[in-house]
Amino acid sequence: SLMKYTCLSLFIYYKQNVLLPTCVCVCVGCVVRVWCVSTYVCVCVCVCFYLRMRSTEEGLQAVDQLVRTYSHSCSWFLGPFYSLVRLFHPDYIKPLLLAPASITVKDELFYGFLRPWLGQSLLLSNGEDWSRRRRLLTPAFHFDILKNYVKIFNHSSNIMHSKWRRLVAEGESRQDMFNHISLMTLDSLLRCTFSYNSNCQESSSEYIAAIFELSTLVIERRGRILHHWDCLYWRSPEGQRFKQACSVVHGFTRTVVQERRAQLLHRGEPESHTDTTGGEEKKKKKRVADFIDLLLLSKDEDGHGLTDEEIKAEADTFMFGGHDTTASGISWVLYNLSQHQDHQDRCRAEVNDLLQDRKTEDLDWSAPVRPSVRPSVRPSVRPSVCLSVRLSACLSAFVSVRGTGSICLVSIYGTHHNPEIWPDPDVYNPMRFDPENSKDRSSHAFIPFSSGPRNCIGQKFAMAELRVVVALTLRRFRLTPGGVEVRRLPQLVLRAEGGLWLTLETLDAPQD
Repeated sequence: SLMKYTCLSLFIYYKQNVLLPTCVCVCVGCVVRVWCVSTYVCVCVCVCFYLRMRSTEEGLQAVDQLVRTYSHSCSWFLGPFYSLVRLFHPDYIKPLLLAPASITVKDELFYGFLRPWLGQSLLLSNGEDWSRRRRLLTPAFHFDILKNYVKIFNHSSNIMHSKWRRLVAEGESRQDMFNHISLMTLDSLLRCTFSYNSNCQESSSEYIAAIFELSTLVIERRGRILHHWDCLYWRSPEGQRFKQACSVVHGFTRTVVQERRAQLLHRGEPESHTDTTGGEEKKKKKRVADFIDLLLLSKDEDGHGLTDEEIKAEADTFMFGGHDTTASGISWVLYNLSQHQDHQDRCRAEVNDLLQDRKTEDLDWSAPVRPSVRPSVRPSVRPSVCLSVRLSACLSAFVSVRGTGSICLVSIYGTHHNPEIWPDPDVYNPMRFDPENSKDRSSHAFIPFSSGPRNCIGQKFAMAELRVVVALTLRRFRLTPGGVEVRRLPQLVLRAEGGLWLTLETLDAPQD
C-alpha cells in the first residue's frame, strides 16, 4: 500500500541520510525507469544512484560517473506523479535555455524554499510578471552603471587585504578563503545596493549574520524530507530561526527602501541624499546612484514603477544571488592558482604590467583582461548547481519528454565536466579557453551564468568584481596550498568541507 511505501521510504531516508526528492520517498515502491536517449536501464540503477547521492565529494564523483555513462541525458520516471529529465550536453541544453520564458517555468520543488525570503522576485517569478521585472531591472546592470561599482570593489578588496597583511604579520598566514571573501562580497553588495557601510569585514553585523543563517537553513531544509511540508517546517526550531532571520533581513531592506523613496520625493535627484555609514547619518554629499535608486526610478512602458514590496524582493535577491556565487568563484580561482604556481606567476606578471604606469593600484572598468588572466579564471567559474524548470513544451528533436509538467534539470556541473565536450575535464587547463581552442566548441558548452532569456542578469557585475579581486590579490600576495585535503561540498554554490584553506605570503608590490 502507499502508506507502507511511505513508511519504508522514510526509514531508508533516515538510515542512509541521503537527499531524496519528496516524490521519490512517497513513490519509492513505484516503477522507476532510467534511460539515455534510447537506452533502457534497470530500476535498481536509479535507486542505487539516489542512495549513493549525497551533497559531498562522493556525490559529485557519482555525477561524473553518470555523465561518463550517459553523455547527453538521462531521465527518471518517479512514480505516477513526476518525471525528471537531467541534461548534460549542449545540444540538449541549448533549445531549453533559448526557449521563451513562458514555457520554461521554474519548479517549486527546487525553488519554493526561497520564496519566504526572496518573495516574488525576478529569480522566482514566471510568465508576464517575470518579463516585466526583467525589463525594469535590466537598465540597473548597464555597463555605464557598473563602471561606478568598480571603485567599491577596489575599496572592499583593500579592506580584506589589509586584514590579511595584519594576520600574516601575527603569524596566521593560513586562512579560509570562503570566510574572508564572503564577507568582502557582502561588504561590496551592501555598498552597491544600499550605499551602506556595514563594516562587516571588521566587526559583526546582525544583517550579515541573518543572510548567512538563511542560506544555511535553505540548504538544511532541502536535505530533510519532513521539512519539505510547510505545516511541519514552520513549527520546527529551524523554521522559527528562518522566520527570525527573515524578519531581520526584510526589516532592514524595507526601512532603506521607504527612507530612500521619501528622500527621492523630497530632493528629486538620487545623487543628493544623505549617505549612511554604520547606521549613522553623515553630512550630505554627492554619490552615485545605487541599486535601490535605480529601481525606485525605473518605469515600465505604461509609466508604472515597482512597488516598495517589489523593490524589497529584488534587493533581497541581489544580496542572496550576488555574495555566495561570486565568493565561491573567487575562492576557487585562488585555490586553483595556488595549485599551479606557473599560471599564478604568469597572471601576476600581467597584472603588474597592467598597473606599472598607474598612480594607484586601483583597477578601473577600462583595464583590459590580459591573455593569461581570462583563461585562468574561467575553469574555476564552474558552479555545482542545477537549473530546474518545468516543461510545457517539447524539449527538442533529440529528447522525448513524458509530457507537460516534466521537471528538467540542466546540470551545469555535468555539462562542464562532460568528457565528450571537455577532454580531461578535471584537469586545470586554462588554455582550453583560448579563442583558438574554443572556436569549434558549442556556445552552450560553458554556461556559468546560464543562457537565453533567463540568464543571470548580474553576470557583468560578478565578473567585474571577480576580475578586480583576483588581480589585486595576485599583486599583493602569493598563494600556496593550505596543507589540507580539499573535499568539494556542493550546496547552493560549490564550497569545501571545513573551508578552503590557503597559505598567504605578503608580496612587496612594485612601486607605481
